[in-house]
Amino acid sequence: MERTAILITAIVSMGMTGILGFFTIPFLKRLKYGQTINEIGPNWHKYKEGIPTMGGLMMILGAVFALAVGYITLILEVPQFRSEQYSAENIRLFAGIGAAVLFGVVGLIDDMTSIFHNENLGLKAKYKLLLQILVAAAYLAVMHFYGGLSTIVTIPFIGSYDFSYWYHFFSLVLIVGMVNAVNLTDGVDGLASTMSFFVSMSFIIIATLLGYVATGLIATATAGVCIGFIIWNFNPAKIIMGDTGSLFLGGIISAMAFGVDYPLLVVLAGIVFLLDMLSVVIQISFFKLTRAITGTGRRIFKMSPVHHSFEMSGFSEIKIVFLFTSVTIIGCALAVFSVLQKS
Repeated sequence: MERTAILITAIVSMGMTGILGFFTIPFLKRLKYGQTINEIGPNWHKYKEGIPTMGGLMMILGAVFALAVGYITLILEVPQFRSEQYSAENIRLFAGIGAAVLFGVVGLIDDMTSIFHNENLGLKAKYKLLLQILVAAAYLAVMHFYGGLSTIVTIPFIGSYDFSYWYHFFSLVLIVGMVNAVNLTDGVDGLASTMSFFVSMSFIIIATLLGYVATGLIATATAGVCIGFIIWNFNPAKIIMGDTGSLFLGGIISAMAFGVDYPLLVVLAGIVFLLDMLSVVIQISFFKLTRAITGTGRRIFKMSPVHHSFEMSGFSEIKIVFLFTSVTIIGCALAVFSVLQKS
């Protein structure tokens, strides 16, 4: 019954994001809002110096506009969607896209700070983390009081447990972790956007299976903007999403998982994002530990996040995208299968 809304959302999100590239890229070039490459990063990334960043603005505008059009279409298709019966779904839609946009704003502030200071550092880590925690906490508060969020957590293939008072701490860590995981993965042309596309596709299927129409709209809009952005971001990239885009994607992927009341699905569908982040934690922890013991810090990976280690091992960016996306597809398939098993 809501197929028209889904189809229109997909077309509008993909089309608008793709079209925005024709205007956004020249505009950012005129402003000289180009990427600054960190000196400690891969030296072969220096050719990316000056490529327009903050391309995430295209994704945010595309997603918000597509969801507005899709939501209006949904209301026209299913008038009862405005009734009390669907109030929680409405809240989940607006809270989800609202939180994702706010995460994008945090990323925008970080990108602007990098540009104005002409360095690749941006906001200090503690301020960036604080802002992320505030956005995540606000989202969870809205979801708790108005979105019908329960404290029951389903662990895929294992069972469901009531986390009670620990649920909100667990949720906060999961959201902030996922947002930063996507942020860290955005280091190779087309990597974060391609993986996010397949994660979104899996949540379209999951939302359909579980009957969450609003979350299905969010997932559809996200898949669409990822395709529209990949046109401009695939190697060699003509624009970089920046923290504006990666934090937005991390936020909206989290919103999909909480929108279907199955938050731990991101551990399966977003497994590569989380492993990339874990590689950073392992690298830093091992370096500090060995330095404390031997006086000389040692590293496990050639470079972290681990996608850079693959680069240093001779993998091209296109091969890395193919490999990481292949593993992501497996994770997404497991996520869908876990929902089928639960049903």
